[in-house]
Amino acid sequence: MEKKQFILFFFLIVSLLLISCTQVPITGRSQLNLIPDSSIYPMSFQQYNQFLDSNVISTNSRSSEMVTRVGRRIQHGVEEYFRQQHMAHRLDGYKWEFHLVDSEEKNAWCMPGGKVVVYSGLLSITRDEAGLAVVMGHEIAHAVANHGNERMSHSLLVQMGGVAFSTAVREHSVATQQLWMTAFGVSTQYGFALPYSRLHEKEADHLGLIFMAMAGYDPHVALDFWQRMSAEKKGGAVPEFLSTHPSDQQRIRSIRALIPKAMKYYHH
Repeated sequence: MEKKQFILFFFLIVSLLLISCTQVPITGRSQLNLIPDSSIYPMSFQQYNQFLDSNVISTNSRSSEMVTRVGRRIQHGVEEYFRQQHMAHRLDGYKWEFHLVDSEEKNAWCMPGGKVVVYSGLLSITRDEAGLAVVMGHEIAHAVANHGNERMSHSLLVQMGGVAFSTAVREHSVATQQLWMTAFGVSTQYGFALPYSRLHEKEADHLGLIFMAMAGYDPHVALDFWQRMSAEKKGGAVPEFLSTHPSDQQRIRSIRALIPKAMKYYHH
């Protein structure tokens, strides 16, 4: 590549990065966001429906109702928080759904647009409604903070040279679907589950505590939950949830420090 072409390419990339940045709620951190909601939501809804079609929805009415109940309460907490911050428009296009899937995996995730799945195997660790709120608040926080979009954007930039998402889907559909599944950590059956970074995890912990507090769940419960997850890890049987959500004493200390801030939003 000639020097002039390189310089032009460099400035094009820098310009792309500058105009494609958004901010994470609460932290205000700038993040790369190359994929518009008009593209990411339809893809999310399609992938979510395909997942539900190929997996077994739990027939345990009591547990399924609990997942829906907790999900709705956190949804309302998220919507209220965004209204208070004058950012309600960032949830435009959300079509919330909450499903419990029959699986021994100890896992949960939330796709863009509020599409949430909890695996029944995780309920042995969440134990009750408040423990489940810790997980669902955390996973929904990843979605509303656009962490998956950010990872997908970086992948498009690094692996596909910054092509538009629509072009990637049209010309590299298989590769793009693989990037999608790894970026959003849907399930290990789709291949390598790309771990969230420590920065993303800390942001999801922070936002998740606030969302569960606004939903009427005591944030202190998060300490017991993550200690149980840490014990599960030490026992040698690392849950799928832990494979992409590292749980250690540093994290627990960080959550303990965040709880006083989250308690300001707690009303029961």
